[in-house]
Amino acid sequence: MLKIRFFRTGRKHQPFYRIRVVNKNNPPASGRFIADVGFYNPLTKDCEIDKEKTLKWIGNGAKPSDRVNNLLIEKKIIEGEKKQVVSLTNKRKEKMSKKAEEKKSAEEASEVKEEAKEEASEEEVVEKEEKVEEAKEEEPKEEAPETKEKPEEVEEVKEDKPEKEEVAKKEDKPAEKAEEKKK
Repeated sequence: MLKIRFFRTGRKHQPFYRIRVVNKNNPPASGRFIADVGFYNPLTKDCEIDKEKTLKWIGNGAKPSDRVNNLLIEKKIIEGEKKQVVSLTNKRKEKMSKKAEEKKSAEEASEVKEEAKEEASEEEVVEKEEKVEEAKEEEPKEEAPETKEKPEEVEEVKEDKPEKEEVAKKEDKPAEKAEEKKK
């Protein structure tokens, strides 16, 4: 059975992959391959794949590895869905599902809080509007008599004060004259 897969070359921390057609039973490090169809440099994202050779080998029954399959789909050499490259352990899957459930419940709780706030704010607005309307209805009735009474009272108070001051001045003058005579 034939497989199209990466063959790693390059130095430490500088990977460079050749894309080769190999027998599935041969280990990748053996170096035995049938055909070289391209290369891929993950650091610079350079990729050169011979489309004709790749399609010829796929037609002859060679199956691309998951990573090569995703690369071929990305370069639009073949069509299809990308495959999941990283396999997750059951423990990791459980953790991820728990996190997803917690996130959903947190989102639902925040949505409920927002709805409650909106409803509360709507109720407060309605209550405020009712209070304003009630106040408007009550204020003109009460203010009209009060405003008429208050100016009269103020005028009366003003009138009273000058009379008292005049009386005090009249009373002070004779007393002042008497004090001046004593001196």
